[in-house]
Amino acid sequence: MLTGALLSGSVFAQTNNSESNEFVKPFAGSAAYNTWSIGINAGLPSLILATGGHNTFDHWQPTLGYGLSIRDQIVHSFGLQLDYNGGTVKGGVSSNVPYVFNNAGERYTNFSTKFNQVSLSGVLNFATVDYLRRKNAVQFYLNGGLGIVYYTPTVTGYNGSDFPTTASSSFKSSALVMPIGLGVKFKVSDAVAINLGYNENFIDASSFSGVNQYPKTSHYSYGYGGIEFSLGSKSKPHLQWANPIASIQNEYLTEEQRLQRQIDAQKAANDQLRADMAAANANLAKYTTDSDGDGVSDFFDKCPGTPSGVKVDGSGCPLPVAAPAPASVTKVFVTEEDRKIVKEAIRNLEFDFGKATIRAHSYPSLDRVAQLLIDKNFSLKLAGHTDNVGSSDANMRLSKARAESIKSYLVSKGANASSIEATGYGKNQPIATNKTAKGRQINRRVEFTLF
Repeated sequence: MLTGALLSGSVFAQTNNSESNEFVKPFAGSAAYNTWSIGINAGLPSLILATGGHNTFDHWQPTLGYGLSIRDQIVHSFGLQLDYNGGTVKGGVSSNVPYVFNNAGERYTNFSTKFNQVSLSGVLNFATVDYLRRKNAVQFYLNGGLGIVYYTPTVTGYNGSDFPTTASSSFKSSALVMPIGLGVKFKVSDAVAINLGYNENFIDASSFSGVNQYPKTSHYSYGYGGIEFSLGSKSKPHLQWANPIASIQNEYLTEEQRLQRQIDAQKAANDQLRADMAAANANLAKYTTDSDGDGVSDFFDKCPGTPSGVKVDGSGCPLPVAAPAPASVTKVFVTEEDRKIVKEAIRNLEFDFGKATIRAHSYPSLDRVAQLLIDKNFSLKLAGHTDNVGSSDANMRLSKARAESIKSYLVSKGANASSIEATGYGKNQPIATNKTAKGRQINRRVEFTLF
């Protein structure tokens, strides 16, 4: 049995110690388990151990029996098992009882019965859940079934001076048999278990020992030890060793760990989002702060600290004071060509994500707008808008910052800062739905109005 236990791992289902294979989800069904197993055994068949001499011969002569079993574990606690058993049962009489006799009065001193038995039994596991350990290692069971036994008894006749009997005789017969027994299994690995058991086999006949004592029926015992091998995928545990309490606990712990990982990942994502928002706010402040209030942000202001009310150029430096020229009134009209220049600037305008930084490929279009303001002395209103993603305050700051960033760029190209108005409206004036990505993209805009 020990040799079989050591070698079995290379032939049958392999041992796997990971808990992912040891436990399956509750209510997963029998498909999640291995249910088939085979076993081999050897033992001692006897009439004496079964009946204490009730079967006429009270002197047991030990012999070897053997068996093979195939079982399908239907549910955790019950399975169906097909058994084959064979061997020889021998016995005789003790010194103080010279012979036994049958109903015809024939005397006999010894018997030897060869038998082959096939039976189908139900196997009931009990006390299968170990409440002290997560993994079951010992299995107790009861079994009972029905089968047929083929037997050939040979008896040795009594050769005394009184009632001499034929020297020996034998015959072949068969009968129904009912094996009933109990046993215990010890789990060696996921694939191997040691099986110790005892069966009492009740035979529907009266001559198993070769001596007919009708109406008494025959029966014999079989104490055995053997090895059982689990069959099936190495990734599945065997159903008979499953601990449903441990499986429920394992499912709870696994789900708890999964939820904790999900919470930790969400916390990390939230922390990253806060860091990104802080960086965006700092970047907005860089492009929108105008400490001296001259209309040019500090980032572009080359003459900081300009007194209030002093007119400045695009770089934030005071304009030279010239003698007032005679007022002349010149009417200026916004042409279709002028509108095309503005529309092109709007179409090509792009900012960095979540920032007020104008991307470089937008500069050529804005340069043409700046030149238009210089050449025709137009006034320009810049209106920044956003979609509804994010808080109202953040969207308001971003829309204002983007409008101010365009104004600062135009002023840096020579446009008159006092003729440009930059306003932010946040998410308050959408022109498309915010429920779709396309609608939100349309709402993220800066409107140019010439007048």
